[in-house]
Amino acid sequence: MKYLVMVQGSQADYEAMQGKPSPGSPVWSEQELQAMFAHMGAINNDLSESGELLDAQGLAEYDRTRLVTADKDGKPVITDGPYGETKELMAGFWILECESLERVTEIAARVAQCPAPEGATEYPVVIRPIMDGSGDV
Repeated sequence: MKYLVMVQGSQADYEAMQGKPSPGSPVWSEQELQAMFAHMGAINNDLSESGELLDAQGLAEYDRTRLVTADKDGKPVITDGPYGETKELMAGFWILECESLERVTEIAARVAQCPAPEGATEYPVVIRPIMDGSGDV
């Protein structure tokens, strides 16, 4: 079965990684950034070796996001990010093929143990089954 595993973050988190703190988003030191990259890299390597990793990507900061909706006449309405009404958005993801929900939950638990600075907001790791072409998971 295929799963989408998502990590969340905020624009403030991206800014904290670039040296601009805010409440819940303390500045990351170079050592903390390297620890995070090493943690995620080890997970990716293990998943690649086990054959479970189909794709994994970190996403650009939210202020580089674009939202496209339609107005009442069906014409596109384009808004550049970030969006004040949105607190957290997807910061990165894995697409995995695992034998069970229990296995992907083990992986998500490992992702949730990622090092972060003291006082950083802790976000849940989200698991979503991917539906096949028939609408089944």
